[in-house]
Amino acid sequence: MSENGRAEEARVADSAPHDGRRRGRHPGGTDGLPDAHDGDDHAPDAEAARGVRTSHSARVALSSLVAAHAISQTGNVVTAFAVPFYVLGLGGSGAEVGLAAAFATAPVIVGGPLGGVVVDRVGHRRAAIVADLVSGASVLSMPVLALTVGLPFWALLALVFVGGLLDTPGQTARRVMLPGLTERAGVRIERSVGLLDGSERFAKLIGASLAGLLVAAVGPMASLFVNAATFAISAALTRALVPAPDPARAGSPDAVAADRTTDDPVTEPARASYRADLAEGARFVVRDPLMRLLVALVLVTNLLDAARGSTLLPLYANDRLGGAAALGLLVATMGGCALAGNVAFGFVAHRVPRRVTFVACFALAGGPSSLAFALAAPLPWLVAATALSGLAAGALNPILGAVELERVPAHLRGRVFGLLNAGAWAGIPAGALLGGVAADTIGLTVAFGIVAAVYTLVTLTPLAGGPWRQMERRPTGVGPHPAPPL
Repeated sequence: MSENGRAEEARVADSAPHDGRRRGRHPGGTDGLPDAHDGDDHAPDAEAARGVRTSHSARVALSSLVAAHAISQTGNVVTAFAVPFYVLGLGGSGAEVGLAAAFATAPVIVGGPLGGVVVDRVGHRRAAIVADLVSGASVLSMPVLALTVGLPFWALLALVFVGGLLDTPGQTARRVMLPGLTERAGVRIERSVGLLDGSERFAKLIGASLAGLLVAAVGPMASLFVNAATFAISAALTRALVPAPDPARAGSPDAVAADRTTDDPVTEPARASYRADLAEGARFVVRDPLMRLLVALVLVTNLLDAARGSTLLPLYANDRLGGAAALGLLVATMGGCALAGNVAFGFVAHRVPRRVTFVACFALAGGPSSLAFALAAPLPWLVAATALSGLAAGALNPILGAVELERVPAHLRGRVFGLLNAGAWAGIPAGALLGGVAADTIGLTVAFGIVAAVYTLVTLTPLAGGPWRQMERRPTGVGPHPAPPL
């Protein structure tokens, strides 16, 4: 190199930022020697320590979110037991049991889309807390009225409806908080979705066992005090251990859109009207072919599940299995095996094809157990068939949740998930009511047989291909499937 070249190189080096290791000179020390008070050499250790603390706190927050979800869902299982047996205790018919179940699930259709926009606007953390508190207050009023001035059937329907109105927004808020906490905790998205779904399965396992014992021991209404307490605990846990985002990130668009666990209005982006927000989410769902197919499939299967689980099963248990204890055993078996399937699937979720796995597990989740009831199998066989269905069902929500989180932009998740929930749950009130009508007209055995046949046929449709192929994860480095234009 020439002298001019070396001189030019020196000038470039001198104009570079003052980094002691690069230039052999520390700002506060002598040439080539580090300053005793300079902490630069220890920066990597400090960064590592901060990273460990951040990862630990993120894992605590993620665990707390999952625990709050499980506790809240446990209370819902108690309600699902208490209400039908209270109606039967009043001398109600199968149709009235179905009507009560319909009023318990109809709020999802209202609270899903409307509440999803509210969740995006007021903050996910605040929405989850308020939803738990309002739901708990409405549930608490049921046993208070029943044990004091009385709770007629029409009042029960009204309170059941109000109690479920904010249930879905609360669940949506917790699900939308999941990606931000997952990223900071360094967990695969399939694993965290599986954890959240597994918490619901665990809630069914614990809640069903608890509800069966409570309803048998103290009666359906008194058992609802436990439900009210679970909502209060869930709200307190979210408030105490699920934090707002890192202040350093709180003002960034990504933090506002993806995390939104903060309630600080300073970080709220400028918004259009409520109607415009709702319309934006609806356009996304309508224009995404895979979302449309998923909603249609889950709508039909949820209708069948509601007919089976909310109406036919309680009636079957009351008529042929001896009451709430047997129903608790079946629901607990379903929840426990679904939890086991969920945990096992979490270890292989990223290695298996999504679509084929989804079809196989979905078909097994509804067909065999319904067929066993249609054949009037003995209780041990019913338990075995229910266990098989539970194991298969454990893989469904992790796949659905991962697909939705990959496809839906972060700033739309609250309203889109609310709309997806509303669409998927739209058949549940009708299913619960139809299950009661079917039990009174064609009988329990025939009703279970129809559920088994239709469930199996419907869940095989993703094998047809087309937009269903978009369920598969993209190869590494390719990026997510393009979202539909708005």
